[in-house]
Amino acid sequence: MSMVALDNLAPGMVLAANVIDKGGRMLLGEGAELEAKHLFIFRTWGIIEADIVGVEGGGSDLLPDDVSQEELDQARESLLPLYRHTDIEHPVISELLRLAVLRKVRHVSQ
Repeated sequence: MSMVALDNLAPGMVLAANVIDKGGRMLLGEGAELEAKHLFIFRTWGIIEADIVGVEGGGSDLLPDDVSQEELDQARESLLPLYRHTDIEHPVISELLRLAVLRKVRHVSQ
């Protein structure tokens, strides 16, 4: 089981855990099979990822095979000053930082 980014979810996938919005409301229960309408609802309520049965590895974003955790950490550290006036614990800011790190690592590895 692994967290999969919303953009990588597809109808037919099965949830390994409940999908809960930031207010604590359960949007869809564990074991439910995803449908297109569920993906729309997740976007509406700000869900950015879901735990999916049968997906292993945790890497929901495609990275080159030669990217190490150290490179990810270095990219994150180099970007943190740009986020100094934000709350990086906020879900939206956290997601923006995560995407910026992935983009920086991909750019450097090319």
